[in-house]
Amino acid sequence: MLLDSSSLSRCFSEVVDHILQSDFAGIDLVVFNGAAAKTGKPRPARSLTRRIVDTALNPAQRRRLLFNLYQSWDRRNADPSTDPLAMVDCAERLAGVESMSVEPETKRFVHRFPADDIERIREKELDVLIRFGFNILRGGILNAARFGVWSYHHGDNDRYRGGPAYFWEVLEGNPVSGAILQVLTEELDAGKVLYKGLFATDEGFSLARNRVQPYWGASTFMIQKLRELHAHGWEHVEKNGVEPAPYLGRKKIYSTPSNGEMARWLAPLLTGKIVRRLTKRASIRHWRIALRLGAAPLAETKSTPDLSDFRWIESPRGRFFADPFVVEEKGSHWVFFEDYEYATQRGKISCAEVRNGGLGEPLTALERPYHLSYPCVFRDAGVWYMIPESVSAGTVELYRCTRFPDAWQFERELLKGSAVDTTIWIEDGVYWFFVTLQEPRGYASQLWLYSASSLDGKWTPHPSNPISTDVRYARGGGAIFRHGGRLYRPSQDCSGEYGRSMTLNEILVLDPERYREEPCVTVEPGWMKDLVGTHTYGRAGSVEIIDGKTRLPVDQVV
Repeated sequence: MLLDSSSLSRCFSEVVDHILQSDFAGIDLVVFNGAAAKTGKPRPARSLTRRIVDTALNPAQRRRLLFNLYQSWDRRNADPSTDPLAMVDCAERLAGVESMSVEPETKRFVHRFPADDIERIREKELDVLIRFGFNILRGGILNAARFGVWSYHHGDNDRYRGGPAYFWEVLEGNPVSGAILQVLTEELDAGKVLYKGLFATDEGFSLARNRVQPYWGASTFMIQKLRELHAHGWEHVEKNGVEPAPYLGRKKIYSTPSNGEMARWLAPLLTGKIVRRLTKRASIRHWRIALRLGAAPLAETKSTPDLSDFRWIESPRGRFFADPFVVEEKGSHWVFFEDYEYATQRGKISCAEVRNGGLGEPLTALERPYHLSYPCVFRDAGVWYMIPESVSAGTVELYRCTRFPDAWQFERELLKGSAVDTTIWIEDGVYWFFVTLQEPRGYASQLWLYSASSLDGKWTPHPSNPISTDVRYARGGGAIFRHGGRLYRPSQDCSGEYGRSMTLNEILVLDPERYREEPCVTVEPGWMKDLVGTHTYGRAGSVEIIDGKTRLPVDQVV
């Protein structure tokens, strides 16, 4: 590990913990930056008068004045319990690890290691050097370990080079904020990208809140790739890396915004915020489900989907319906869905028969003392099963139907943890479980794939895991289905806001060694006026089901 000191940001200290707690990797050497030790002493606090005078006399500080004031205000938005950049002393964690200090040869922002220090490091025969310190590295240190120097870049490398990390995404209104793990090369920002994640940009204009999800969401990249290296070798890691793409940033290199850029951004935001606060009427995001019969399947769409013939199903006052799954049983179609009650802020699973182009009277199918949603209903060997989302209980649970459609019995716990929207696909005797795992501090999502030989068999993680860390596709959006010989996985896009849109992804490769899918049809909320979200889709026979979210006054629905 290449460090400036034993003090690391919280997210990086967790990377250290992941390695120390693993059964396949260890830390053999810590290389400290000797130059940082000399310059790292905190400067004495300056008085307000001194700070004003220094700013007035320094052109660079004057140019950054509004950004510095913004940062001072924004620090109040940093929740100490989730702040990924809070410093942690890792001296005790690293006490038993051999260490050395290096005085790098410095030229502007570039650090080169002296030849004798590089030789000492090579003698350790390390697999990987992890960079959490030093400046831009050049020279022999880049190949002093078998598989190079691994380093994080916080920001989407295809759109944001420079910094401040995760500020420009907010200013430009980009719905996603990225992070990558890369192998460093002589050329800046041109290293081999081992893994990339895209996370939801926080709504509003807080840098402190926006960096929570990508920093914590990316904190597992290192241990995941080290595990992959251990289990499958470097060739597999390289093969699963991210292919280079053209740079699409609006600026060649981003830097601290000027006063003019800050003013042009903040003025309309603050004006709009004041107007909305003065004219605000209490509203709520209200979900409904919609149904249509006999239309051309959504999977056959060649251009913008036409969903105008869907018929909305209204829920009783004080409740909403969402997350619909449709199945066929004995010639009838039944829709299972989340039935959420505003008063208790808890959902149960209800079901209703498709009748006359609408739904019959809802029946309670499953209710627990905790929230349930996303009822993944499927049949195996003639028996109906359900895996509802029960993340509030910290579990993934399997239920067996004892009387269709409204009597279900707990079968077993499949998984413990913060998992949402589990979706199963059974084919050729293999049970595939698509599970979205959430990082608890920022709710960053990763889609993991497991397989088993039976419903009660041992889950085997897929070697390509996580198969998605892209907020636009990593969360399930309905039952996986086959149509026209092709296999489709619906997913929901949670960038911008939860459940914003839905995509059908064609699964091109699904076997014990490989997984590959491509998005083919996306349904944006604009398919109906006033929708702000649409995130679950299903089809059985000639029946299609979808949901949608509308912003309504509270007094209309509660």
